[in-house]
Amino acid sequence: MDQTNLDIYGSAPLPWSRALDELQAGGPAGCLLATTRPDGRPHVAGVGAKWIDDRLYFVSGELTRKSRNLTDNPNCAISMCLPGLDLVVEGEAERVADEVTVARIAERYAADGWPASASGDVITAPCSAPSAGPPPWNLYEVIPVTAYGVATAEPYGATRWRFS
Repeated sequence: MDQTNLDIYGSAPLPWSRALDELQAGGPAGCLLATTRPDGRPHVAGVGAKWIDDRLYFVSGELTRKSRNLTDNPNCAISMCLPGLDLVVEGEAERVADEVTVARIAERYAADGWPASASGDVITAPCSAPSAGPPPWNLYEVIPVTAYGVATAEPYGATRWRFS
């Protein structure tokens, strides 16, 4: 991993482990997913992202604007506020069609309080955030390419991480 100190006040670079510890501890309550519309304008929508196995996972209905955007252009960013750290993760979102993975991630969502379950290669539940669209939902994974962290608690700093 390549690390670049972005802090202009003399703080040391933030270790990736600081972000990773928070992500593995359950991560944020909510995240914002940024995608690009076909005409180049940005689109931002709330998602319930989960960090599992060095990837961010989220669900979205097939006909939502974010899903249609990702079909045309998989590049995206997910921003979140973690305890003591604001984090943005950039990468490409890919729909997960592997039924074993979909079932495993649905179980993790259910264990954390959202009554999700797998139905083949999609996720269903009696309820979800309005931004997800109607069920069933496709599961997406984002493998991080670049991440930016800005500390909101001591020790302060700002760092960019590039993953190989």
